[in-house]
Amino acid sequence: MKIGKFGLIGTIVLMMFYVLPVCAADVAKIGVIDFQRVLTESESGKSVQDTLQTKGREMEKHLTELGKEIEALSDQMSREAMVMSKEKREEKQRELEIKKYDFQSLQKKYQVEFRDAESNEVEKLKNEIFELAEKIGKKEGYLLIIEKSAAIYYPSSIDMTDLLIEKYNEKSKSTN
Repeated sequence: MKIGKFGLIGTIVLMMFYVLPVCAADVAKIGVIDFQRVLTESESGKSVQDTLQTKGREMEKHLTELGKEIEALSDQMSREAMVMSKEKREEKQRELEIKKYDFQSLQKKYQVEFRDAESNEVEKLKNEIFELAEKIGKKEGYLLIIEKSAAIYYPSSIDMTDLLIEKYNEKSKSTN
């Protein structure tokens, strides 16, 4: 069986109709988000940071007041040590040691409370942001969206952080 020139050309053209669409398929959309930037630039992120800073300042103020109280007691004891009886001096020394211990305990407690509050708030925001990124990805046909810290290199053209911040701010305003 001879196919001939026209048959061969026809076969090649027919194959091109099947192969070209596969080669010309859309390039996969990939996005990168910078969670830290969303956290620092979004309205909700700023609000959480302000709340945490206020709480931190309150804790610090309370600890400073206690520190001044301990310092004043220590100064008073140093000045009056010579005129105090041995029992009174020992009593004041115990009082001072108890206050120092209480101060250290409270300081540790505040550190744990602050870290827990920060962790809870950031985790809550992270879940909201990643959920929104997933919705955007599904709606706009992204094949993959990754967090910036997981990427070694990426072109800035696939960074979708600004879009995510914009959508997150819109979402936050609509829920308030």
